[in-house]
Amino acid sequence: MSSSKTETQGYKVIQKEKLFEIRYYPAAIMAKITSTSKSYRDLGYSGFGKLAKYIFGGNSEKKQIAMTSPVHMDIGDSISTMAFVMPSNFKKDDLPKPDNAEIVIETSEPEYAAVITFGGFSSTKRIKKYRGKLEKALKEKGLTYYGNFRYLGYNPPYQLFGRRNEVIVALNADNFINHDR
Repeated sequence: MSSSKTETQGYKVIQKEKLFEIRYYPAAIMAKITSTSKSYRDLGYSGFGKLAKYIFGGNSEKKQIAMTSPVHMDIGDSISTMAFVMPSNFKKDDLPKPDNAEIVIETSEPEYAAVITFGGFSSTKRIKKYRGKLEKALKEKGLTYYGNFRYLGYNPPYQLFGRRNEVIVALNADNFINHDR
């Protein structure tokens, strides 16, 4: 798998700030698992294999589905999720049923989000560091957000250089209404 040929989830950059971007993400179809994992490493180990098995033929049609990027991780204190974005040529009803009942196919809500990007290999510690930077920058700009800060990973584990990681959080609509920018 070459990351240069991997389909990337679409978004539109709305605004660029010094440390982050504001993006609009349209709805996307995702294969998702829920876990009690509380760290990047644990969620990665438990979730990735299950989702990979689904796209490599572990489904009702034994159909292979192309890998896309990024991998979405929402690491919570008690419940975490990992999701693969399905290729854009699929409609939800076109996807085969996962063999693993833990995998659900769902459509994400469209959202405006603040996103900070960093390189290298990711870890729980690095995700927390960039979450803190993003949170501080949002407060300084007076932007409000909701939900958990999530992690987006773009590269296969064997890619050593040119890695792309992001921390993302949904922005409240009131950031865009009645504000002169």
